[in-house]
Amino acid sequence: MIAAVGHADLTPDTLELVEDELRAALERLPERRSALVRAGAAVPVAFGRAVRAAGRELVVVTPAQGMVPALLPERDRVAVGQLVSLAQQVRLVAYDPADRDACVGADEQLIAECRQLLAVWDGSPSNGRDATAHLVAYARAHGVPVEVVWPEGVPAR
Repeated sequence: MIAAVGHADLTPDTLELVEDELRAALERLPERRSALVRAGAAVPVAFGRAVRAAGRELVVVTPAQGMVPALLPERDRVAVGQLVSLAQQVRLVAYDPADRDACVGADEQLIAECRQLLAVWDGSPSNGRDATAHLVAYARAHGVPVEVVWPEGVPAR
């Protein structure tokens, strides 16, 4: 599996560039592994579209409370609908989508089961809200190869 993580506060123009970069990265990978992403807005949707454009299968992880899907923050609700329509499989994973630490823990679980991580990351350190730097370090510490995706010419956030 190939997982993706990235900054949540990218502009629509940057997300278009990111989607192109993600598709190119997926097309370069030799094996036809499935792709895995935690449900949310911005990078997950760009990744989902890139996965489908590259002819790969998409697995979307969405939060659950018990055996019931959890209510996502409002900013993510439309995005989850888009992701579910792109997905071949949807997995329910127990975590609280309103709790940043729980979301980071869910991302760590995804990374732990993958063989490759695509990180939409400008190289900035974790800032207490954005955990991309932490997740890149987590993947590297666990032997998961990381490819950083950041469109040329786009300034750091």
